[in-house]
Amino acid sequence: MTSSPRKEVFLHPGEWLFADREHVISTLLGSCVSIVLWHPQLQVGGMCHYLLAHRNERSSQLSGRYGDEAMLLLLREVLATGRPLQEFRAKLIGGAAILATLEGEHGSNDVAARNADMARLLARQLGLTVQAEDLGGASPRMVVFDVQSGDVWVRLSQDPDTGPTLTGTKRKKT
Repeated sequence: MTSSPRKEVFLHPGEWLFADREHVISTLLGSCVSIVLWHPQLQVGGMCHYLLAHRNERSSQLSGRYGDEAMLLLLREVLATGRPLQEFRAKLIGGAAILATLEGEHGSNDVAARNADMARLLARQLGLTVQAEDLGGASPRMVVFDVQSGDVWVRLSQDPDTGPTLTGTKRKKT
């Protein structure tokens, strides 16, 4: 019996994917946040890459650009599995204060902090089991999610001034 090659998918800002164990999903985060949901028995899961906590105006269509709406898009797929949401495990990643570091901005206009707060709020409101959280800091993160194992790998940049190019060597499994 031969196994089929794994499908690697890179998420750009505002994108999300819910997939089976044949997939490895990755993304690059700055102030954006990814929420990862995974079901250990089904070996299915999803990841989003949202830019802002919520939208300021109303829309009839959901967008993965906003945290609350990205979670609803993932929840639709969770419901389609027929399994309770509480059987899924969550990981929260991202929300680095890239702009605050570069421009010296802090305070109420902190997009990264609002994104991180939204991820925690959604997890708490939905009663999710958060297995790991890697939020905040000032370094961009490269995130890789193996849907088969549920492992999430995060690589941090060692120098926050490097911008979107990751030069760091720190790698950890969440």
